[in-house]
Amino acid sequence: MKKDLDYNHLSNISNPTEERQSTAGIYIHIPFCKQACYYCDFHFSTSLKKKDELVQALGKELELRQNELKNHTIETIYFGGGTPSLLTIEELRFLIAKVYKNYQVIENPEITLEANPDDLLSVRDQSGTIFEDYKNIGINRLSIGIQSFFEDDLIAMNRAHSSLEAKECLSEATRHFNNITIDLIYGIPNMSLEKWNKNLEMAFGFGVNHISSYALTVEPKTALDTFIKKGQYPPMDDALAQLHFKHLIAETQKQGFVHYEISNFGKPGFFSKHNTSYWQGTPYLGIGPSAHSFHGNTRSWNVANNTKYIKGIQENKLPHTMETLTVQEQYNEYVMTGLRTIWGVSLDKVETDFGTVFKTYLLEQSKKHINQQLLYLDGGKLTVAEKGKFLSDGIASDLFKLD
Repeated sequence: MKKDLDYNHLSNISNPTEERQSTAGIYIHIPFCKQACYYCDFHFSTSLKKKDELVQALGKELELRQNELKNHTIETIYFGGGTPSLLTIEELRFLIAKVYKNYQVIENPEITLEANPDDLLSVRDQSGTIFEDYKNIGINRLSIGIQSFFEDDLIAMNRAHSSLEAKECLSEATRHFNNITIDLIYGIPNMSLEKWNKNLEMAFGFGVNHISSYALTVEPKTALDTFIKKGQYPPMDDALAQLHFKHLIAETQKQGFVHYEISNFGKPGFFSKHNTSYWQGTPYLGIGPSAHSFHGNTRSWNVANNTKYIKGIQENKLPHTMETLTVQEQYNEYVMTGLRTIWGVSLDKVETDFGTVFKTYLLEQSKKHINQQLLYLDGGKLTVAEKGKFLSDGIASDLFKLD
């Protein structure tokens, strides 16, 4: 089947993990925030009382788990959260040093710090800003949580920063870093297409080379969920979100971005190495409360409780739960993550890793989606077509092998 025109050049981009199968990543979860965003269901605390103990525990967990990746070299380190920019330079330096001391690390690894605009602006020393300090300890990529450049949106989401801080932050950050990604949220009820377009225009105007953009979703037990149930906030509008998503795809393409994963748009040379490793099945170690780890056929996750996490680590115990994935679960996970990317799902890999039965099943299940032009099959790879992108998770689930 003929491919969509805008995919002709994208599918030729090499799979970034094909030549680095012995590498791995480390994710470090910083479970603290100044305040709770109404839509967020990640694990965090708005109290910083246990921050010192928690940072020490993170360092100790890195020591305790060093043998899990003894045959791998670390290519990426990612500080996520929560709000990692609440850590001091000294605390970040301590954790980075722990990684280097206990693991084999490649030269010039990608080290990403998630940060909020207000934090980046709040720390000013004799050099003027915190950005050079970040670079001096090895951080070479910033992930800045902008979400929106409009004040009313930020207030509605209970973000800690203002519209002015978002703009001031990017003005300063782009003078020090060229590897910057920003988060933007679309599908906000009652947000006009014109307003969404202005968000994108402002992002492009700052010259950022990567954008991660997600539809506003309602997670159970969040404040947003409660507000909608009480009629205090309008319900989500899927049609509006799809309209915003299509506009996002079109406008980023005009600016030279590659839509390499459903929610991620990067200019060539600026794809997230860390997140790409997730989608391509590279092993990674998750450090900190609630953090997940993956290593081929096993997956584990730490307890989502700061006090229990700290206590366990202090007692030299890993407070996590582990499971061994069946061949069927590994296949389902590969299909789910593969279809989210421009590299798609390799039929050869499915046959080699999971068997001919799985390959035959995949081809049979995908027929209707190919006929509907939601998927296309080319060069032995199954990839989501342009009009199927917004439905990719649903399409993937239809290809799962179930008992």
